[in-house]
Amino acid sequence: MPNPRKPEREVITTCAYCGVGCGFKAETIGDEIVRMTPWKEGKANHGHSCVKGRFAYDYWHHPDRIETPMIRKSIDEPWQEVSWEEAFTYAASELKRIQAKYGRKSVGAVSSSRCTNEEIFLMQKFARAVMGNNNIDNCARICHSPTQFGMSATVGWGAASQHFDSVLQADVIMVVGANPTEGHPVFGSAMKRRIREGAKLIVIDPRRTETVDSPHCHADVHLALRPGTNVAVLNSIAHVIVREQLHDPEFIRERCEWSEFEQWAEFVASDEYSPENVARIANIDAEDIRRAARMYASGPRSTVYYGLGVTEHSQGSTGVMCLGNLALACGMFGRDGVGVNPLRGQGNVQGGSCLGSWPHVFSGYRFVTDDATRESFEAEWGVSLDGEPGLRLPNMFDAALAGHFKGMYIMGEDPVQSDPNQNHIIAAMRNMECVILQDLFLNETSKYAHVFLPGSSSLEKDGTFTNAERRISRVRKVTEPLAGYQDWEIVVKFMHAMGYEVDYAHAGEVLDELARLSPAYSGASFELIDRVGSAQWPVDVNAPEGTPVLHREKFPRANGRGTFMLTGFVPTRERVSELYPLLLTTGRILSQYNVGTQTRRTANSQWHAEDVLEMARDDMDARGLRDGDLTQVSSRFGSTRLRVKESTRVNAGVVYTTFHHAVTKVNTLTGDQSDWATNCPEYKVTAVDVTRIDADDTPEQGVTRESELLEETS
Repeated sequence: MPNPRKPEREVITTCAYCGVGCGFKAETIGDEIVRMTPWKEGKANHGHSCVKGRFAYDYWHHPDRIETPMIRKSIDEPWQEVSWEEAFTYAASELKRIQAKYGRKSVGAVSSSRCTNEEIFLMQKFARAVMGNNNIDNCARICHSPTQFGMSATVGWGAASQHFDSVLQADVIMVVGANPTEGHPVFGSAMKRRIREGAKLIVIDPRRTETVDSPHCHADVHLALRPGTNVAVLNSIAHVIVREQLHDPEFIRERCEWSEFEQWAEFVASDEYSPENVARIANIDAEDIRRAARMYASGPRSTVYYGLGVTEHSQGSTGVMCLGNLALACGMFGRDGVGVNPLRGQGNVQGGSCLGSWPHVFSGYRFVTDDATRESFEAEWGVSLDGEPGLRLPNMFDAALAGHFKGMYIMGEDPVQSDPNQNHIIAAMRNMECVILQDLFLNETSKYAHVFLPGSSSLEKDGTFTNAERRISRVRKVTEPLAGYQDWEIVVKFMHAMGYEVDYAHAGEVLDELARLSPAYSGASFELIDRVGSAQWPVDVNAPEGTPVLHREKFPRANGRGTFMLTGFVPTRERVSELYPLLLTTGRILSQYNVGTQTRRTANSQWHAEDVLEMARDDMDARGLRDGDLTQVSSRFGSTRLRVKESTRVNAGVVYTTFHHAVTKVNTLTGDQSDWATNCPEYKVTAVDVTRIDADDTPEQGVTRESELLEETS
């Protein structure tokens, strides 16, 4: 049925949900957004969309939106509404007091991938130039930090090698630890199109997801491996490729160091990684490993797409290196239809990684320890900068518990709900003297905050996003910010309150500064994006309108060559036991986004009213469970309650849930295991037990967490 309300105006902008970054026309009547229509000229989506971008936009004016700054001296006190000036003055005085008492490095900042490139850049500037330290991190720490580390080690840049349309030229598609038909549905649709045209599909995932088996999409090989065995399985695929001489010696000699290949080949060819041995470890069929290896190596154009099922492990960085090794060995870089591509979960996670929200690098992945790099930023910003890397986000929480980290400025993140080992995070938050939260809504973290600065949604601001294919696209203000300021303006005004004077006429001037300091973005500007629609970095003098495919002639490393990394399998310490006999893994569904802060406040919640626990029939029978029973799920770190759902998608011994509802508190279960290189949490492997809860033991659940939080303001 056509919309009877005729829009008065339309604004082209970019969806802020998953890493696809679809282009949309936001249609308005006055200040009201009445429709989001997929933009046919959008180079990431070509006029397609999913149910989140198309329908889940009403959150921007939900009654829960906070529109006035609030402060309180203690988290045990009610919030007090104040003016913007009072909020900035109080927040600045608290940070200064803490630094005077505990030292310059006793405070830090956290930026968000829901914010624009310009806002992310300004947050790292706030930490380094205003607070005077490198204690800055972002949500990529807990999702794709292993991508940056692992891909940089093998091919030089921690980003997708291809554009999304490249999948339409692939002969073999290998999906590892991702479910694009639900997590990245517009890309998933393009992938299905190519599969219908005859491309072969390999899926490596513990679950039989929709990507494995659904209309128009059926995996030729599905390795339903035991959670935590990615590295062993990928090494076993490499074992077959080397033993059967399926590698590409011409590519290796031309683009890599042959001696490094020989060392790696000897390593993966050992009996430790034989299909028979790994099959026992991963609980899969040895012949399926061989089929996957032969299929991928034969191509002739094979491509890899992977997600958090690779990165969120204690060997997350190692798993990413394994994928780089496979592509190098088989010559799958530098042309359409090949490559290694992370499917990033949020609209601007790639921008968060590129633009300085790491404690060890400035924007453009330039190290804070490098004198020449630091001097270039000092010249631009007019202050001396610290040459010592700062604290990662998990280290900030550890330092807070130790008593020497006392203040945190968080923009657009909810670490109490989204970070692992929730009880640990809460204890750390309680031990800080000033937590400043800039967000749209009160959330779990706001319970432990002292200052609340009401932020702006992506529909209320100007800037750019960088999607999972490195595409820089414009975010345009559709309606005025409900609280009065765009997020980047709030950061700048906070800088002023801290005594650092800087001014920008508009967000485009922030991008101009960013471009001067970030080589891969050196040619980026609002003017360019407005003219060409979008551009994939690097955008520079050699590629003034962007670079769709990386590594065509050389890799961005000192010698221009790819590197084979030795990737030994080290079993996770998180293992099943008599007390905790099941392995819990987590993921997302189509209708909801991340921790649900936005999508739960839209009609999309009708499709996913609660998180449930998927369990195999055999495991349910062993515990006397029926479909819909309320259960207690317990781990070594905590417990929560979930309704059980019989599922054929998980193997016996494995259970699965989502994390879209705050009341679920899934991260009370997850622990302190993390990736050895980046501290990315091991969300995908948690040993748990599941027991039935009798109806008489069920507490009333009539009050939602959101309403509880709002009552605290009264």
